[in-house]
Amino acid sequence: MSAKTYNPKFKLHFLHPKHWGVWIGVFFATLLAFVPYRLRDKLAVGLAKVAIKINSSAKKRAVINLQECFPELTPQQRDDILAETYVNAACNILSFATLLVRSRHYVEKRSAFHGEAQLMADIEQGKNVILLVPHTWAIDYPGVIFASRGMHVAAMMKKQRNEVIDWLMNVQRLKYGGRTHERSDGIKPFIKSIRDGYLGYYLPDQDHGPANSVFVPFFGTQKATLAGLGKLARLSKAKVIPVLPYYDRSTGTYTIEVQPELSDFPSNDEHIDARKMNERIESFVHRHPAQYMWILNLLRSHPDGSQRY
Repeated sequence: MSAKTYNPKFKLHFLHPKHWGVWIGVFFATLLAFVPYRLRDKLAVGLAKVAIKINSSAKKRAVINLQECFPELTPQQRDDILAETYVNAACNILSFATLLVRSRHYVEKRSAFHGEAQLMADIEQGKNVILLVPHTWAIDYPGVIFASRGMHVAAMMKKQRNEVIDWLMNVQRLKYGGRTHERSDGIKPFIKSIRDGYLGYYLPDQDHGPANSVFVPFFGTQKATLAGLGKLARLSKAKVIPVLPYYDRSTGTYTIEVQPELSDFPSNDEHIDARKMNERIESFVHRHPAQYMWILNLLRSHPDGSQRY
């Protein structure tokens, strides 16, 4: 582990009664990891029907995001996407402990890769690679699967408010090795890891404000899009390869699509680079709209400085 790697340790006060609610949740999540997926998914559907009736801030963001991105759809069509999004969210949440407590063989059996040949060739040739991974509900899956196959991943993350959950998530992500970097440490440790041969795990979606972004098209609107991927690729001398994970309820399988690298990337124009990044996300979301995390702060900022939510 490098000096700038984020690696929280278990602490005795994690067992304090104030954390018992988390541990009870962990207990049931562990049990659900051994339940047949069809039964677990039926439970998820029931929970999703209850959860979508709650008018939370997350639901409000999702409604606004869908309205902005798909103005051509009817309200009913957008509601259908939202309902299916909640189902996919519940399926992934109930199976969250699978990566942590089930065997490598089981996780491999429940996973399907498409298009990984070029990625494997790049790794074998010693090329640096940044994986462009949109926020789907299965976002943690590729990193753990790659690591289980000996291809270690370096990811930037934001520390969770609950330190027990924060520790557990890090344990899961690093089960087979890898590195995590806390965002507050800046980008340099992440670049170093990529140069050291780790697969960079880049999450491109959230709106981090106009100061760190450029406004480019995203579906039917303009989105404050992170502008640093081109510079990051240049500094780390890395190819950018989109990786698109999602859960297939019909088979109980986590599918990981590895797409061709971004062509002519980076350019000398951060707007062009940001648009290329968004186009890849759009192409995936058009095919699987309910797999995307519409609840995120995707479109908070307007170009004039005002906010959508």
